[in-house]
Amino acid sequence: MADTSYNENQEPAHKRRVRYKGTHPRSYKEKYKELQPEKYADTVAKVIKKGGTPAGMHISIMVKEILDFLQIRPGQVGLDATLGYGGHTLAMLKCLEGQGHIYGLDVDPIESAKTRERLEKLGYGPEILTVKLINFANIDQVAEEGGPFDFLLADLGVSSMQIDNPDRGFSYKVEGPLDLRLNPEAGITAAERLREADEEEFCGMLVENADEPYAGEIARAVALAKKRGKRIETTTQLKEIIEEALSFIPEKERGEAVKKSCARTFQALRIDINSEYEVRYQFLEKLPGVLKSGGRAAILTFHSGEDRLVKRSFKELKRAGIYSEIAEDVIRPSKEECAQNSRARSTKMRWAVKAQNV
Repeated sequence: MADTSYNENQEPAHKRRVRYKGTHPRSYKEKYKELQPEKYADTVAKVIKKGGTPAGMHISIMVKEILDFLQIRPGQVGLDATLGYGGHTLAMLKCLEGQGHIYGLDVDPIESAKTRERLEKLGYGPEILTVKLINFANIDQVAEEGGPFDFLLADLGVSSMQIDNPDRGFSYKVEGPLDLRLNPEAGITAAERLREADEEEFCGMLVENADEPYAGEIARAVALAKKRGKRIETTTQLKEIIEEALSFIPEKERGEAVKKSCARTFQALRIDINSEYEVRYQFLEKLPGVLKSGGRAAILTFHSGEDRLVKRSFKELKRAGIYSEIAEDVIRPSKEECAQNSRARSTKMRWAVKAQNV
């Protein structure tokens, strides 16, 4: 009888690549080349050139505009309040030229660990970069350790790695669990929140968090589905209920209306279960206290509710003499950037400079 025991010198069995139908991979897991950018750089470059975002990656938005404003110099100390894939962080680290330090914050334990490893391989280890698994509502705690800061960036959008991974449940476009948590190890899922919310509460959530024009119809359809005993556990199940709720819209207009309402509904749920508005209020309130005199802060927002919060906070604090300058108008990405990265289109940037001797 052949010896089937493990031989420590034996090479591990070759793992076959993912198979898929047709000439191009469609699902997230089939895009194995895009998920290994270090190994398949040519494939990743082709996807970006066509205006797409490779699976598992995030293309940082408005990098030039951010760096032009922050005016980072060697020896300074900065804070990236929303680390994500680390693209903005990398650009800021390069400006330090090996002198100074950046603190990077994130609540996502999965992606922040990948980003730390990726940046360390590029030569940015703990001597110049500190990654902390902490919500940016707690920037005051980070400032106690490393502040006050010369510069600060907060990109309030959801990273493409989270949106594209069906296991995270951020997108209505692919089947996955209705999760939507930025930290998948804490809090309740969107499915659980939907179960506990009544029709009136869900309708209010859609209006407040996403300005959803069909909030009443969608909330009613969800309430009716729950009453009939239908479980809403996946992204597709929720999308189907929204499609049913908007079936009264003329067929020619229905497809686009459903897409927009799905995006807004998922946004509203994500904002709610991650307490995004509460987090942003705390962040904006604490922001001036973590900056040095003359310190600079840039914030990217991606929907009107976020932008209103930032605009209001900056204006109030300028009137109070805490900020010496603020962006009077939003700064938007260039047409060229939007053409290369469709996810940049809704981006708005605002900035503020802390007054001297405050």
